[in-house]
Amino acid sequence: MKFYYILTAIILITIGCNSANNNSEKEQISTISMLESKKEIVPPLAKKVAHDMEKHGDVRTDDYYWMKLSDEQKNAENPDQQTKEVVEYLESENKYTSEMTSHLDDFKETLFEEIKGRIKQTDMSVPYFKNGYYYFTKYVEGKEYPIYSRTKDNLDSEELPLLDVNVLAEPYDYYQAGRLTVSPDNKLLAFGEDTLSRRKYKLRFKNLETGEYLKDEIENTTGSCVWANDNKTVYYTRKDDALRAYKIFKHTLGTPSSADKEVFHEKDETFSCYVYKTKSSNYLVIGSYATVSSEYRYLSADNPDGEFQLFQARERDLEHDIYHYGDKWYIVTNKDGAKNFKIMVTDEAKTDKSHWTDFVEHRDDVFISGIEIFKNHLVINERVNGLTQVKIMPWADKDATHYVDFKQDAYMAYSSTNPEFDSDKVRIYFSSMTTPGTTYDYDMNNKVLDLKKQQEVIGDFDANNYTSERILVKARDGEQVPMSLVYKKGYKKDGSQPLLLYAYGSYGYSIDPNFSSVRLSLLDRGFAYAIAHIRGGQDMGRRWYEDGKMLNKKNTFTDFIDCGQYLVDNNYTNSDKLFCMGGSAGGLLIGAVINMAPDLWKGGIAAVPFVDVVTTMLDETIPLTTGEYDEWGNPNDKEYYDYIKSYSPYDNIEKKDYPALMVTTGYHDSQVQYWEPAKWVAKLRDMKTDDNPLLLHTDMSTGHGGKSGRFERYKETALEYAFFLDLAGKVDIKD
Repeated sequence: MKFYYILTAIILITIGCNSANNNSEKEQISTISMLESKKEIVPPLAKKVAHDMEKHGDVRTDDYYWMKLSDEQKNAENPDQQTKEVVEYLESENKYTSEMTSHLDDFKETLFEEIKGRIKQTDMSVPYFKNGYYYFTKYVEGKEYPIYSRTKDNLDSEELPLLDVNVLAEPYDYYQAGRLTVSPDNKLLAFGEDTLSRRKYKLRFKNLETGEYLKDEIENTTGSCVWANDNKTVYYTRKDDALRAYKIFKHTLGTPSSADKEVFHEKDETFSCYVYKTKSSNYLVIGSYATVSSEYRYLSADNPDGEFQLFQARERDLEHDIYHYGDKWYIVTNKDGAKNFKIMVTDEAKTDKSHWTDFVEHRDDVFISGIEIFKNHLVINERVNGLTQVKIMPWADKDATHYVDFKQDAYMAYSSTNPEFDSDKVRIYFSSMTTPGTTYDYDMNNKVLDLKKQQEVIGDFDANNYTSERILVKARDGEQVPMSLVYKKGYKKDGSQPLLLYAYGSYGYSIDPNFSSVRLSLLDRGFAYAIAHIRGGQDMGRRWYEDGKMLNKKNTFTDFIDCGQYLVDNNYTNSDKLFCMGGSAGGLLIGAVINMAPDLWKGGIAAVPFVDVVTTMLDETIPLTTGEYDEWGNPNDKEYYDYIKSYSPYDNIEKKDYPALMVTTGYHDSQVQYWEPAKWVAKLRDMKTDDNPLLLHTDMSTGHGGKSGRFERYKETALEYAFFLDLAGKVDIKD
């Protein structure tokens, strides 16, 4: 149930302006003429250097393979000639994008300020209680990064600072603080920091009593660690050259990291590993996971010098997560064919699967996505018919089990931050496409929802001005694909208005119908926004995921196309007003559908797109490749090679017309290397037969997730959606 990596899945729409409404026909003509005037700008043409790759007797020629650089080349003080040529090409594409969108410069700035203006400048998270302290995160006006603080015993006591990320980030173009972890005695803080956006974190430690940083620093970690109960021993995870989390080390504060002891080595390159502490604080747990298998080892947190014990030996197609409570282990697993997972239980000392017994049985129509354990209750997060729900089960009386009633039909809800074991209240996050993110504390005994906070949208936002829909689209093979839509009231379903269709469709990751204040800039300008809950996600249960991966991957693409065609056929929009967007594996989706159905879309955005699937999956030196074989298939097997090649966007570019396209990437991206989108754009530009805009924007200072500040990231968003609104003739139209 743990997937190797879930990429940039929620890149939701935004853009805006404050100018007065003008005549729509006049504005559309003006926009078209602006695009026409850009034809005199000559796009970059990347050089071609033929590079032949042979596999299974099949030879592929890649003219742009030369764009691939190693980390050593990218980070060298004196760049070699190849690096200079790659950087020159990327910068020429950036210049071209800037020139092609220069007529939108004022509009982009307006959009950015509009998006930023909806975000509350001075804000604070809902505090949560753990081990004698209330913890919270706050933002102050004009600052990009969070400030982490706590108060002792109650919220009215003195605020005690943990970490001001604004101060730490000052010297860097990019800064990300990893997971903050406080020692059991509340005196020490551990955190990770990434200053390059490669997700390689340095672990640092801070004395919370003196405010001083310890000399202990540990390089090349995943950014988090776990404290043993002695308050001086931490366990952490290191990455290999391919950025796979592969070793667990033990560090004793005050000793050099070179003396750290390796306690686990995950030698299987299709697996990754991590370490955590159970909610009971009794055990340290090392987890190993691949797409279809998992394995755990455990050790008493009171005995950091002990040896980890195997919970259950790994087996292919046996997935399980483990949770400790009292003298029992509770296991969420697919054992015995429980495709949608069930909950089993075993005695603390008898962890082998032969001792597991059913506690909550498997159901074909209910997918169990996780559990949360409390002293008196078990909370189960479920998904039914594509929608999330929260089940409450008292330990003392399973017959008193009930569901939290949110009094809405389409929403997302799940248990969120609940570190305290001895509580009868569960914290729940709730949202819908028209309801801003809302935090509740739910009294599990009295069945009462206590509103703690709802996301404040600055400005004149009124949820009553927007409407959401949930519809089922019949796919070409007869499956019913859910689709969620939102638009401003007054949206005309006569085919005349623009619509943006978004999806992800990989790794079993479900895109739920949640709220986005950023998206309002589109809705207020006449766009509808739709999410296609396509196969490859887990929206309709585990079967939905399995039917959109490996040799079923094309279902992901045809589902998306069928949803787009439904929107046209039913007059939500037309092909000259239909736009598509996806990021990372969702960028692969965009690349595939514009190859398969180019005439359906007016334009698209592919963010950090995974588009050179065959070449990447054959290169085991590239981060994350080996762990992906159970997602895409291993192309070293001819059956998978042929299938992947049949849809890989880069390998299927043809001499034909393509819709307008903007592609974004980051030079330091560790998940989808920059050269995939760069090569894709170069090949598209060489082969496409249309005059539609094709733009590549590379952020030379960031990686997969874009910029790190809470406001700065929206500058790229403003660029992306100015691109959409320009194509739709809506640059200065807000109603």
